[in-house]
Amino acid sequence: MQTPLLLALLFSWLLPGTSPDAPVAPPVVETPTEAASLLYDELCLEGELKETVFTACYKRMERRGVTGHIVAIADMTQPSTAKRFYIIDLDRKELLLRTYVAHGQRSGDLMATSFSNREGSHQTSLGLYRVGAEIVSPKHGAALLLHGLEKGVNCQAERREVIMHGADYVSEDFIRENGRLGRSWGCPAVSRADMPRMLELLGNGAVLYVHG
Repeated sequence: MQTPLLLALLFSWLLPGTSPDAPVAPPVVETPTEAASLLYDELCLEGELKETVFTACYKRMERRGVTGHIVAIADMTQPSTAKRFYIIDLDRKELLLRTYVAHGQRSGDLMATSFSNREGSHQTSLGLYRVGAEIVSPKHGAALLLHGLEKGVNCQAERREVIMHGADYVSEDFIRENGRLGRSWGCPAVSRADMPRMLELLGNGAVLYVHG
């Protein structure tokens, strides 16, 4: 009565997929560029943010082991009259906000063309930041601390008191009157109307990438 079972066991090595020596297909490993491109498509960012800018942010985070559910990108290759600040929810695959952001007064007028990590430069610093706690600035009111994550690129942010804050010179009225936004001393300043959203979405742990 057990003969069929014994035969099945003896000849099971002949069945497809049962050989212990059968080659196993290696797992498909995406490059960071490929992974960024797939995520860019999932986020439906075409027509909003350049893929090259998003990919640069993604690869920088991968290379430095920086993670975050919410990522903000300030694309300083755009003029200050453009809504060049993006807040992205990577978990929900959603663009949450696109709005204005100012650059440093010595980085340029309409366009930001010069960047620095040096104290007293009044220029924007590029690279990855971790958004810290909410503070109250004596000059600007509610603000967010920014911790520069890249040595030699933005590591002086805290010493320079580079923070995210609201400013009257970040507004469409200012653009109409001056042809550009006003400028900060190096802080990524946003409009006063947008600052509550920044506190809500970015405080205590979001990633900020400043591209230029």
